[in-house]
Amino acid sequence: MLPMAMDRDTLETHLKEAFPDAEITLTDLAGDNDHWQAEIVSPAFEGLSRVRQHQLVYSALKGKMGGELHALALKTRPA
Repeated sequence: MLPMAMDRDTLETHLKEAFPDAEITLTDLAGDNDHWQAEIVSPAFEGLSRVRQHQLVYSALKGKMGGELHALALKTRPA
């Protein structure tokens, strides 16, 4: 059985917990709660490489990437 898709509220909650001062914009790319784009502008990303920024985002998702969350396109930058 396939896991349930991650809805906007759940995704947003995970991201806001990890990046409380961030500006977060979520876009449902396919209208299926399963293919998201997240644009995150956060002071937490200051001085970090893009790879490290993305690692922090994946960590914030608590292992749900690839399960409940099938696809996530990331755009990150420091505030």
